[in-house]
Amino acid sequence: MTRHVSVNAIFAGMLSAALLAGPAEAAKFKLAHTGALDHHYQKGCEMFKKLVEERSKGALQIQIFPSDQLGKQRETVEGAQIGTVDMVLTSDVLLSAFEPTMGVLTLPFLFADMDHIAKVMDGPIGDDLAANLEKKGLTVLGYWENGFRHITNSKRPIVTPADLKGLKIRTPEGPVFVDAFNAYGASATPMAFGEVYTALQLKVVDGQENPIAHVLTQKFYEVQAYLSLSNHIHSVEPLLMSTMVFKPLPDDQKKLLKQAGKDTAVWVRKEVQAIEAAQLKQIEGKIAINKADMKAFEAASEPVYKKYEARFGDLIKRIKAAR
Repeated sequence: MTRHVSVNAIFAGMLSAALLAGPAEAAKFKLAHTGALDHHYQKGCEMFKKLVEERSKGALQIQIFPSDQLGKQRETVEGAQIGTVDMVLTSDVLLSAFEPTMGVLTLPFLFADMDHIAKVMDGPIGDDLAANLEKKGLTVLGYWENGFRHITNSKRPIVTPADLKGLKIRTPEGPVFVDAFNAYGASATPMAFGEVYTALQLKVVDGQENPIAHVLTQKFYEVQAYLSLSNHIHSVEPLLMSTMVFKPLPDDQKKLLKQAGKDTAVWVRKEVQAIEAAQLKQIEGKIAINKADMKAFEAASEPVYKKYEARFGDLIKRIKAAR
């Protein structure tokens, strides 16, 4: 005897099974960065999280881990390469150790202003650099912002490169930074970012160089006497995703993540420009502030360009032509 089951009964059974299974679980991604909670890195990550979660209607979720909670920057980038870290916001200088062409971005006085930076990073040059990083297992979601760098030290105001003579200045672990500060007459001392405050406090180094946001949020003013506004190098801060984690995602999710990363980059650039003057005011009275002679520093940077011309010549020309 054949048993007939109504369409309504079949539908009811399917609905019941779906209810028992519950809604599809959201994909969760951990995002690591080195900044403090009041740094614009955190604000950028919060904006990115908001855009991703709203646009995906909760299907994609971002968990933010500031202040090196998932490891130092090099460790998290290495983790992204092998798929143990989902996303990391890191510096162009650190990435130059993984992909040498990123080193071009660390040359002194390369960028004129934020508009120039946006044209370069959001255009064909940024795409070419992203393609190089992709080969290293790192997918660029957007080129975010750190800002122009300035010099602090415990000895004296820095107006010209001659004022750096005999001073030990902490630099990031990138060859261009080391060569630049040695060319200026300082003794460049490469060191991981997380070690800087203690090194300044213990007088292991006399000074360091970073954007104003770091001087404020890392409280370098507590262990430094002078802030010299030099704008000597600009720092791009790429948001990366592990290619191993990114590649298996559906195309619509890939597109959503990349668009959110680019939209956040535009927002972060405006945010950095808007808050830098306010941050400088917060530092006033806590550290002596002076303006450096940028033309003197630019002239002193010529040996650095000569050294890296063979390596970055075409990229340098393309970047300068984009002004």
